[in-house]
Amino acid sequence: MADYTHKNLSEVEDSAPKHGFEEIQETRFARGDLDAEQTGLAHIKVKPGRRMPFAHKHDEAEEIYVVIAGSGRVKLDDEIVDVVELDAIRVSPRVARCFEAGPDGLSVLAVGAHHENDGEILRDWWTD
Repeated sequence: MADYTHKNLSEVEDSAPKHGFEEIQETRFARGDLDAEQTGLAHIKVKPGRRMPFAHKHDEAEEIYVVIAGSGRVKLDDEIVDVVELDAIRVSPRVARCFEAGPDGLSVLAVGAHHENDGEILRDWWTD
């Protein structure tokens, strides 16, 4: 393996369509494309006024989310926090999290240590 990998995130496969979420968001998991062994990276773009279709949490992986464009809200367990461009949010493993985009959409980078089979999906978690 080379000492570095260079990849434009727009060239990473959008996994949202294969799961039926293309009307809500784009999700690009770049770990494999970057040949990363220990670090996970995802680029998530939630469409204007939409909410991610499920939340998730981990047993071991701490994650940091950085808003790179737009605004919206993130629900962290029972708390809802407004987020804007360049906000960074560190989330402990067992905290459930889900994003909702504002009127201009929301683009977020998620970074964390990779732990195999560590995620739990929580469907119908954020309801009004």
